[in-house]
Amino acid sequence: MKMRKKSELPSKICTHCGLPFSWRKKWERDWDQVKYCSERCRRAAKPSTTS
Repeated sequence: MKMRKKSELPSKICTHCGLPFSWRKKWERDWDQVKYCSERCRRAAKPSTTS
């Protein structure tokens, strides 16, 4: 695989915080399903189900 500059990588906008984030190697297989920039945003976006 050819190395790319960070500016050439695809990016998305986080659905929770609204900040842009870039593609990461760990998201290679499921980039289409990635919605959040971090684990913190993913947890904060989910409604709490504690009783």
